Amino acid sequence: MTAAFTEEHEQLRATLRRFLADKAPSEAVRRSMESADGHDPLLWRRMADELGLLGLALPEEYGGFGGGPVELGLVLEELGRALLPSPYFATVALAGQALAVSGDETARARWLPAVADGSLTGTLALAEESGSWHVEDVRAEAVPDSDGAGHRVTGTKMFVVDGHSADLVLVVARAAGGPRLFAVEGTAPGVTRTRLETLDPTRRLARIDLDGAPALPVGPAGPAATAYLRRVTDLALVALAAEQAGGAQACLDAAVAYAKVRVQFGRPIGSFQAVKHKCADTLVKVEAARSAVYHALSVAAADPPRSGEQSGSPLSTAAAVAAVCCADAHTHAAKENIQIHGGIGYTWEHDAHLHLKRAKSSEQLLGSLAAHRRRLAGLVGISAPEATKGRSRGNP
Repeated sequence: MTAAFTEEHEQLRATLRRFLADKAPSEAVRRSMESADGHDPLLWRRMADELGLLGLALPEEYGGFGGGPVELGLVLEELGRALLPSPYFATVALAGQALAVSGDETARARWLPAVADGSLTGTLALAEESGSWHVEDVRAEAVPDSDGAGHRVTGTKMFVVDGHSADLVLVVARAAGGPRLFAVEGTAPGVTRTRLETLDPTRRLARIDLDGAPALPVGPAGPAATAYLRRVTDLALVALAAEQAGGAQACLDAAVAYAKVRVQFGRPIGSFQAVKHKCADTLVKVEAARSAVYHALSVAAADPPRSGEQSGSPLSTAAAVAAVCCADAHTHAAKENIQIHGGIGYTWEHDAHLHLKRAKSSEQLLGSLAAHRRRLAGLVGISAPEATKGRSRGNP
């Protein structure tokens, strides 16, 4: 399987890069991350109205443009380069994809058009106080209403991306037939949302406490729900990996550019062997990460969900590889960017520390790097699958 972008893809990339350079430079990023909303609402509207980014990867029958994981990955790669504070990842990569692949026509018709036109923000709530991102570790409970019209969800969700402000929260909760996805309005009775203090100021996380919150089921139930939720988490991992690849490339570009102009001992520091090695090693990791995520995007686009799909699907393996490679490359590139910049790289005024904070935060989002490595080892047969072993904190 090969991953190749079309001319239209490259045009989209170039247009989005120009747009972000013009509308979201470093100064705008800092204003957004320090604002009450955590992002620029006007820029959000322009992303929806002028570029159509919110509906780019959603089905046409629900107001989208009929794209898929490849188009979404391209957008997230550019957003990662720009370090843009935005509910795009939570709304489109998490909630949007979960709805799009749910097979639930009622839920899709109800919420996807609003996601596509930018009038509704959403997110996915999976992890709990245990810190595990594994579907089977969910302890939040959903019980049917007495009239059978809906459910009531009780439990606590942690590390919910943009959960403090999302209009729609897709909650993974345990029902009679096992884990299932439920839609909860962000302002519904029984919902308490608390913004968490986080390392990364460009991405906000929240704790959501649910006390009998009214909810509607989304997607399949029973064993099919578990397979569906695993696919949702795999798609989310690939989307996050694309963002990480973009951030890693931005760090490498910044380091190389500085090494060319910073003069020490009468010559650019980029001419010294130690700096050359740092840049070369980082380039190898960034290229490997890009190859891994492009492959994962192509697998996600070409490997539609199948009945009874298990965690050993081609998408699961590709997602695990991308998660490992991109998280490692992003953190490595961010650290080396600071090292090459020297003293100025440690200052608040420089963006290098923002990239490192995003890299370290993303490294733990949706599961730790160690957990993804263990999962990958199980998927390729190096060790026993995670499902048959004791799962540790942070497993996907």
